[in-house]
Amino acid sequence: MTTDMTEGKIIPQLTEFTIPLVLGNLFQLTYNAADSMIVGKFVGDGALAAVGTAGPVMNMVILFISGMCMGAGILMSTQYGAKKYELLERQISTTMLGGLAFSAVVALLLVAFAYPLLTILQVPADIIHSAVVYLRIVFTGLIFTFVYNFFSNTLRALGDSRVPLYFLIISAFLNVVLDLLFVVALKAGVPGSAAATVLSEALCCLFCMIYIKKKIPVLCLGKKWKVFDVSILWRTFTYGITSALQQMCIQLGKICVQTVVNVQGVSFIAAFTAINRVDDFAMTPQQNIAHATTTFMAQNKGAGQIRRMKKGFLSSIILQMIYTSVIAVTVFVLARPIMQLFVSDGSEEVITLGVSYLQLIALMYFMPSATNIIQGFFRGLGDLKVTLISTVLNMSARFLSAWIMIHIMVGGFACLAWANCIGWIAMLFYQLPMILTRWRKEKVE
Repeated sequence: MTTDMTEGKIIPQLTEFTIPLVLGNLFQLTYNAADSMIVGKFVGDGALAAVGTAGPVMNMVILFISGMCMGAGILMSTQYGAKKYELLERQISTTMLGGLAFSAVVALLLVAFAYPLLTILQVPADIIHSAVVYLRIVFTGLIFTFVYNFFSNTLRALGDSRVPLYFLIISAFLNVVLDLLFVVALKAGVPGSAAATVLSEALCCLFCMIYIKKKIPVLCLGKKWKVFDVSILWRTFTYGITSALQQMCIQLGKICVQTVVNVQGVSFIAAFTAINRVDDFAMTPQQNIAHATTTFMAQNKGAGQIRRMKKGFLSSIILQMIYTSVIAVTVFVLARPIMQLFVSDGSEEVITLGVSYLQLIALMYFMPSATNIIQGFFRGLGDLKVTLISTVLNMSARFLSAWIMIHIMVGGFACLAWANCIGWIAMLFYQLPMILTRWRKEKVE
């Protein structure tokens, strides 16, 4: 069901929109984490490390596609808020056709160049073969990733965050079942884990398309699906590429940090893989609140509701503070049990490394909550350059500080948490003056 966010009570709207986003991403992270847990428990630390080293490359590509769809979604939200339905239909069909062609080409290239990419990342020789196999299998399903992201972002742009949740729940369940079948029962190891991910995404995509055809009239375009407007594609590209580059910068920064981690040994890599999964769970809801803010502000910008935009932003800050307080306490108190979910009982070194990081990073979670909500503000206004520049500053500072503290100062695993902190501080130094300036420029009263 689509939702017009240009009228009605703000906090209930934002909360109702955000909760399905949070649950959806948590389910998505659940089946990503299921790969790591099942592989780590039933195959071993080397297999867990292989999945971990392949993860950043895989995620960078997926986030690029997601970023392009997100950029298109901002345009759709603005068009929907302005009631420009004919333009909205052309936007939807053009984005779909262009994205399908792009995904097919990129998938072929990535399957061909998976090994050179992992070689550049200095993946250890004893796990690189498994990592390459994992990547190649996952990349064969890239077109499913695009189609699902396209429909999800389109529905969210129209104010519907529930339908994507329903199919992610199904996908998460299928992924866990298929993981247990391929990895545990059939002993297929890392390739089995990758195959489970692809199959669950394909089924999720199929179910979503069937539902939309039957239940979402605004997306049943019929022959209009063949409409391809070059001018709309170019505008979508200019919005989407900035959003995609921002998403890629995040993952590129993680890849750079991964190169620092990869030369520290298998235990270091396995611990890094586990804590990344935990950070994803902890910080994704912060990003979801920011995405809800983006949709809310974009719709109200299209409708010319400047004062309502301000109220929505302030309401989003309240939601961020409540969530972050809860998750910070949870991760700090349960750091050790959380790490034990990812590794076998004999991997005490991996558990100890992970706990040292988690108990420190939990105290810092309020910083990304601030940076995320400011990102949502600028995305909603269509000013994606600010989000890109601040992300570049964040990831550059994070990588440089991690490299200095671990390689030069020979620091321990907890230095990775301090590197994150330095990145967030650099981001806030840029963001805060920019948002104050834009606030006055928009004359939000």
